[in-house]
Amino acid sequence: MKKTKLKTILKKIFLKYGLSNSHSSICSNALINAELVGAYGHGLSRLKMYCDRIKKKLINPKPKIKIKNISSSIVHIDANNSIGFVAADIGIKKAIQCAKKTGIGLVAIKNSGHYGLSGYYAEKAVKKNLITMIYTNAPPAIPPHGGLKSLFGTNPICFGSPTNSKIPFILDTSISKINRGKIRVAARNNKKIPAGVALDKNGKPTTNAKKALEGVQLPIAGYRGSGLAWMVDILSGVLTGGNHAGRVKDPFDDFSGPQNIGHLIITFKSNLFAKNFKKRIKDNIKTIKRIPKIKGTKKILYPGENKFSRFKKNSNKDILINKNIYSDIKSLLKN
Repeated sequence: MKKTKLKTILKKIFLKYGLSNSHSSICSNALINAELVGAYGHGLSRLKMYCDRIKKKLINPKPKIKIKNISSSIVHIDANNSIGFVAADIGIKKAIQCAKKTGIGLVAIKNSGHYGLSGYYAEKAVKKNLITMIYTNAPPAIPPHGGLKSLFGTNPICFGSPTNSKIPFILDTSISKINRGKIRVAARNNKKIPAGVALDKNGKPTTNAKKALEGVQLPIAGYRGSGLAWMVDILSGVLTGGNHAGRVKDPFDDFSGPQNIGHLIITFKSNLFAKNFKKRIKDNIKTIKRIPKIKGTKKILYPGENKFSRFKKNSNKDILINKNIYSDIKSLLKN
C-alpha cells in the first residue's frame, strides 16, 4: 500500500476514535515510520491495541496536557493519559526548544503510554544539531538479576548525535536480548523465537513465543543488562512521577487502568564544550571505520546507518501489510 493512502486510512481511524486532526497525524506518521525502518513490532501491529485502549477509556483521545516550566531548561509534562506518540512529540519539541535557548533541555513526562520508537524522536533533536538521550520504561518483561518474576520493562536506552553526514548516529536499543514487539509478532503469526532469549513461566528456556510472553525475557549481558533496566526504571519512572517497579500496565493484556508510562528526554548543544564538534565527530567516525576488520566484515557501521539504509530503501516501495493487520484495519474502519 502506498504511504499516502496508508496515512489517510490511519488518520481516518484515529479521528474515528476521537483524536484531533493534528494528533491523528502525529500517530499516523510515527506508525508509518516504524514500518519504513523495519521495526514492525512498533508499527501497524500495535494499531488495534491503541484503539482498544481508547475504546476502553484507558487512553485519553482528548487529553488536557499540563506543561510545567520548572526553569528555562527544565520542563515537567503531565500527559493526562494521552496516547504516547502525542506526549513524546510535545516532549521532544520542548526539549529542543530549551536546548536551543539555554544549551540544554531536560523534559520529564508522566501519565503517558507506549510511544513507539525512541530513535524516531531522537532524530528530531539530531536534525537540530543537538545530542540527545531518551529513556522510557515499559510493562514488566525482565526480572531483576536472580529473580523469576518480571518487574522491569525492556526499557530502551536511546542516544543520538549529529555526524559529519546526513546519516545521524542513533543508538536505540532495548536492554532485552530480543525486542518484546518481535515476540508478539511471532506469537501472532505462530512462529518461533531464537533460543536463549526467554524463559517460560517455570523458568525453562523456550523458543515458543506465546510461552515467552507468559514467562520472562532475558536481559543483555546478564546482571549488567538487569542493572541497566533498573536504571531506566528509576530515570523514567521514579524520577518523572510515572509508574515503576512492575506497575506499568501491559497495553495488550492489562485493561485495569492507564499505563502511566514515564519518559525522560535530555537534549544539549553539540558544541557546548568543543566548538569544532563536527570536525571532531568526523575524525572519530573516520578513525574507527579504518581499523582492521575481522573476516567476513566489509565495513564497520555506526549505530543508525543500517536503519537509515532500510528507511531509504523502503521509502521507494509500497508498505506491505500482512493479512492479520489488514483484517484489523478493515475492522477498525467498519466498527
